[in-house]
Amino acid sequence: MAIDNFKAGYQVTSHLIEQGCKRIAHITGNLSRNVYEDRLKGYRQSLTEHNILFDENYVIVSNMDEQSAIEAAKHLLTLQPMPDGIFVTNDNCAVVCMQALKDAGYSIPGDIAIAGFNNDIISRMVDPKLTTINYPGQEMGEIVAHALVNHLEGIAPLTTTSNIIIKSELIIRESSLKKNQKINNHNGNTVSNF
Repeated sequence: MAIDNFKAGYQVTSHLIEQGCKRIAHITGNLSRNVYEDRLKGYRQSLTEHNILFDENYVIVSNMDEQSAIEAAKHLLTLQPMPDGIFVTNDNCAVVCMQALKDAGYSIPGDIAIAGFNNDIISRMVDPKLTTINYPGQEMGEIVAHALVNHLEGIAPLTTTSNIIIKSELIIRESSLKKNQKINNHNGNTVSNF
């Protein structure tokens, strides 16, 4: 059971492109893990469909921890031209990277639009609030628990959850809005389901 990580990566990247970004960096985790590999594939597909050349210099594979986020931000600052958008596959890493770029004098989203992944609480606590993919972890846990109970009661085999794809959603907040787009709901989010 998982979300469609390819589709999520595609949608985040497409959103950044729709905001006018043409040089989008991608900070990701170990590509031997399917979730990160699939998000990278979605990122690349979106670039291709929008006629933006893929540049491996804009892809940073990291440990996705605080120190790695600081190092990624320092690396981005050395790129010529610098990225005008960043898709980070983890909210905590995205927030640390965003703060490092702000500390270096860059405006978010004016100079660089940023989007994360997971909809962790930190994404709603920072300024500007972080655009992110809502990863429905609680819903996934409930489905697994229900399947386990059904298995223990002899109602269904446990393997029935392995091919379930859970819907995720792009939550658009201020960190990625380079264009003057209004936030639509009472929580300060624009939500796109997929």
